[in-house]
Amino acid sequence: MRGKRSRKDVQIFALDLVDNILCLHQDLAGFSYCHDLYQAFHISDPKPRNIHKATVRDRLLHHAIYRILYPFFDQVFIADSFSCRLNNGTHKALNRFKSFAYQVGHNNTRTVWVLKCDIKKFFANINHRILKNILSEYIPDKDVLWLLDRVIDSFNSGNPGVGLPLGNLTSQLLVNIYMNKFDQFVKHKLKIKHYIRYADDFVILSEDKDWLLHILPKLADFLQEALKLQLHPNKVFIKTLASGVDWLGWVNFPHYRVLRTSTRRRMLKKVRGDLKVGTVSSYLGMLKHGNGHELEKKVMEIVKNC
Repeated sequence: MRGKRSRKDVQIFALDLVDNILCLHQDLAGFSYCHDLYQAFHISDPKPRNIHKATVRDRLLHHAIYRILYPFFDQVFIADSFSCRLNNGTHKALNRFKSFAYQVGHNNTRTVWVLKCDIKKFFANINHRILKNILSEYIPDKDVLWLLDRVIDSFNSGNPGVGLPLGNLTSQLLVNIYMNKFDQFVKHKLKIKHYIRYADDFVILSEDKDWLLHILPKLADFLQEALKLQLHPNKVFIKTLASGVDWLGWVNFPHYRVLRTSTRRRMLKKVRGDLKVGTVSSYLGMLKHGNGHELEKKVMEIVKNC
């Protein structure tokens, strides 16, 4: 309910809170629980996304599942997986990228090549059968697996048995569990040291361009054969760090990083339209994670003139 008490669906559920929770408990205890339908809507953040919102009853259960499973699986994930993990956000991923760049470039004395890849329609192509098999490798309790089956099968992206909804708290955890298979392959089979993944977006740094070209088909083959996922053909490239690598909203260079042009324009537009102290402060805080001094001055000029 935190931060959502004004929403009508939350208020309705809270009116009979105890009865609603007891009813949910009885459905779970009697193995009669059935996930309700989703409410679909679209957002642009900035690219268009289809969000599917579960009912309050189901979201309550998602949080309960997450609270139990996350601490366990967080210990299973590799250190360089940064998406949707406590204390492992975009800023830490960017700092790890910077650290790897120094290591590979021997303190910026050698050329650093970066392979950047993105998975095509990531959430929409998660295979339910494969996900359930992965979960069963870690979870021996059949009752827990039964419940996770209900949550996973509550949604498909148009093809039966395929897709997870954007918007579910459980989806964030489940896709990390799904991609952990790939992470383990990269780290332990291919033995790639300088690899970082954030959701469906990953980078590999090396001083050898030919080696990156050599491993790229191996990465694509594993994703296709083991996880039924494909690399986005228009979002795979190999380039030098010195030419600027656009990753996680920032264009990264050997000695600094600057905010992506589209992100910069969007930020200035939002500041002009919303001069709330919290909005401005959050943007100023974000700019401190890169070379954003000039942009910070522009934001302050907008605030001053308004």
